[in-house]
Amino acid sequence: MAIAIAGAGIGGLTAALCLARGGHEVTLYERAPALREIGAGLQITPNGAAVLEVLGLGPALDAAAIRARAVCPTDGHSGRAIARFALDGEAHPYRFMHRAALVALLAEAAQAQGVRLVTGRRVTGADPAAGRLDFADHESITADLIVAADGLRSALRPLVADEGPRFTGQVAWRAMLHGVVAEPEARIWMLPKRHVVTYPLPGGRLNLVAVREQPDWAPEGWDHADDPARLRAVFEDAASELRGLLDRVEEVRLWGLFRHPVPGRWHDGRLVLLGDAAHPTLPFLAQGANLAIEDGWVLAQALSQELGTALGRYTAARAPRVRRAIAAAQANARNYHLSGPARRIAHAGLGAIGRLAPARFTARMAWLHAHDVTREMPATMAGDGQDC
Repeated sequence: MAIAIAGAGIGGLTAALCLARGGHEVTLYERAPALREIGAGLQITPNGAAVLEVLGLGPALDAAAIRARAVCPTDGHSGRAIARFALDGEAHPYRFMHRAALVALLAEAAQAQGVRLVTGRRVTGADPAAGRLDFADHESITADLIVAADGLRSALRPLVADEGPRFTGQVAWRAMLHGVVAEPEARIWMLPKRHVVTYPLPGGRLNLVAVREQPDWAPEGWDHADDPARLRAVFEDAASELRGLLDRVEEVRLWGLFRHPVPGRWHDGRLVLLGDAAHPTLPFLAQGANLAIEDGWVLAQALSQELGTALGRYTAARAPRVRRAIAAAQANARNYHLSGPARRIAHAGLGAIGRLAPARFTARMAWLHAHDVTREMPATMAGDGQDC
């Protein structure tokens, strides 16, 4: 088929590569004038790594990433490690890397597979029945299939699902520190109604994401530069080690966290949703990029069927899993922000698991991290071609 993909982020690029490997003619449309991702790290968990490695990107990932050894829940007030859960026993490596590095790897692989990349084309709408994709310059193209991979603020999602975003009561800051030597571990600094996650990236960098609860937010300011002093003030009672890291922040981005319900329908006619356009998730489980990577593989596999059946089977295969992942991320948000007696009890229990049965942590997350969509064949996908 001739396939048009709106959005050249991680989900769109992965889908383009998988679809091109399946013999489809793929054109990728990106609104930015150049393909680039700046300012953020990400965690490639084993479920996402399984897809990337089958696509032949394992060696390139190892060259551009740090293999994670552990996740360390930490008392954000005292700086005391509550527990340490090893990550090096997974079937596929758990990696830390810069988003720009992954985008570059995927773009190179996709273009080598014959994907046509068109930048500076902002998608404004579509006609799903006709397979028509519309652009801001009033031009249009037609395709056998349109994949909406244009992210949280998708221009195409409203054509399939009309639920609007709801503010979660939380905001997040993102920053990058340079010249930091850190163990290859993800540290979760937990405080009442707040937390910070830090992990290293290649080149002596440290990725930092901080979240706090607050009652309101201006939607028009969904992502903007903020004063680092505001971030430091929110965590002024934190452990000295964490305050020392925050003191080094020179630039920071602030955005509100919004939740979209996962729609029952992911497709209409020749239009299908993928990644954040279908199921944006909160940043408390490191799954946004990984779920989008899985989507790209499953969609390509499903298209061995007739189009209408294929898109229904894709939705049926993905929707239950992403709903479970999103629910788990929301649960993490609550657990990271506990206060009072509930906080003390939870930390004591987490510490006991770390001392006495650390394998329980890995086992508890096996449904997510050990899941390998590359082992699923279209004939084994759940569903009968109807929507969930």
